[in-house]
Amino acid sequence: MRGFVKKFCSLFPAETNHIYFNRGDSVNSSTLDSLPQGKKHPKGLYLLFFTELWERYSYYGMRALLVLYLTTAFVSGGLGVDPAKALSIYGIYTGSVYFTPILGGWLTDRYIGLRKAITIGGITMACGDFTIFLTHSQIGLYGGLALLVLGNGFFKPNISTLVGELYPRNDKRKDAAFTIFYMGINLGALFAPLIAGFLAEDLFLTTMADGTMHYGFKWAFLASSIGMITGQIIFSALNNKYLGTVGLKPNKQLAEEANDDRNIPLSKKEKQRTTAILILASFVVFFWAGFEQAGSSFTLYTKNFIDREVFGYTIPVAWFQSVNPLFIVILAPILSGVWLRLSRSKRGDLNMTTKMGIGMILLGLGFMVLIPAVLQTGSDEQNITEKANLLFIIFTYLLHTLGELFLSPVGLSLVSKVAPVKIASLLMGVWMAAIGVASLLAGQLASLTATLGYLEIFVVIGAAAIILGLVLLSISKKLVVMMKEEGPV
Repeated sequence: MRGFVKKFCSLFPAETNHIYFNRGDSVNSSTLDSLPQGKKHPKGLYLLFFTELWERYSYYGMRALLVLYLTTAFVSGGLGVDPAKALSIYGIYTGSVYFTPILGGWLTDRYIGLRKAITIGGITMACGDFTIFLTHSQIGLYGGLALLVLGNGFFKPNISTLVGELYPRNDKRKDAAFTIFYMGINLGALFAPLIAGFLAEDLFLTTMADGTMHYGFKWAFLASSIGMITGQIIFSALNNKYLGTVGLKPNKQLAEEANDDRNIPLSKKEKQRTTAILILASFVVFFWAGFEQAGSSFTLYTKNFIDREVFGYTIPVAWFQSVNPLFIVILAPILSGVWLRLSRSKRGDLNMTTKMGIGMILLGLGFMVLIPAVLQTGSDEQNITEKANLLFIIFTYLLHTLGELFLSPVGLSLVSKVAPVKIASLLMGVWMAAIGVASLLAGQLASLTATLGYLEIFVVIGAAAIILGLVLLSISKKLVVMMKEEGPV
């Protein structure tokens, strides 16, 4: 690992340790002071909140419907793809959207600047959703997904980095800010499956003359495109007012203006911090490989083995994708307040790596909740004798949501605090790429349920998550020491 990190870091000589406002004495502390402030946070945080909300609406609308769209018969408005292949395509798509942020982060650090990159990404993703709306073919789908993946590479890492730039390096409000930002992500994720499911499985569901049911998937994709355009209009109209000059210039230009020697290599401590981020990213892979079963194996299990009838109404499968973000909207403000209160106490907040270890354990426990359900229903969808109560999947999502809140927004905050200035957006891209690897792995694991069964896959994933969570807790203090420099992590 040490040799790899040394080579990795040598590719990116440090430009400066102070021009990036988030790294100590800032680009210009007066720039931050001049930003419009709310009661607890800069008002720019809420602009980014709503911009990210619409982007997540687009992503989670696709996430809720992709497997259903692929596996539904062509004459019924889908593409008629084999379920195993559909799960693999789902994994490739959800994985790819997290790889392109490496390229997007690299270009942004050097040439584009955060705010231009966000606009480029948003427009590209709107075009991707619109392409899928216009076509009803695998070629059209792949073209649209490619645009979504490319646009995400410019959008996703840079809006997260921009949130971090609204605060001084060791500002105690940061974890709370990223939790608030994460709530914006999940408001979009909450409404997307509800609206997408309603449009595709209800409002535009029609019965053809021969009795064939035809689903309105295309209208759900159009709604995602409109949502993405809405977010970009809001961002473009208000970013100058609420963000000032933050995020306008690429880091490379800021370094040149500060007259720093860009050939100075990363310091020993910066390399240690980079190593710590890469170690944590490897744990994140396993967390998200389990978590991303929500859009793949959980979707098919819910469709076939969960009793979805409530008071005579059959709940659309896509709506279950809103359970996780609903819990986040409810729980995120509570946890945000807890982190803030702990940070002001004598003992201080839990360190970030401890939170992440707890998050992995909670994920594993969520899978354990499903085991009694699978023992009851079995895994053969052609021979279903009894369906499981929907509370099983609800409680699983609850535990996964708690795990996500302990790990994901905390991880974003950690990268924004710890990453060396020269490779700030790049390391945010690497963090996203770890989720990409996880999504690819998740797709392959989900496809194995067709041959191995749900029980075996859920047990393996759950046990692995718990064990790795305990490992992370055991090395937590060491990682904290590696990440410390000017102030506590």
